[in-house]
Amino acid sequence: MLYITQLIYIHEGKEEIFHQFEDVAIPLIEKYNGKLLLRLRPEPGQMIAGVQEMPYEIHLVSFPEEAAFNAFKLDKEREKFLHLKDASVRKMLLIQGIAL
Repeated sequence: MLYITQLIYIHEGKEEIFHQFEDVAIPLIEKYNGKLLLRLRPEPGQMIAGVQEMPYEIHLVSFPEEAAFNAFKLDKEREKFLHLKDASVRKMLLIQGIAL
């Protein structure tokens, strides 16, 4: 099982554009046997410690194997809406791992 954690930082004022992209992308995860395990939107003041800036959202997703994740990234329907992601996301940190 492959786990993907994303820390997503968006451009201020572009939240609605980001949500439009997510409305397309998130349902496609299941098409590739993936699961959205967590989708969190931290609030200011929730950080206890650290030097990383607070992301707009944190996603934890699982896929049965890396090939399924790669197929999701190359999905033709998702690609049609990447311009929304590009317009709204300032930066993204993707952490890939396995459960121990």
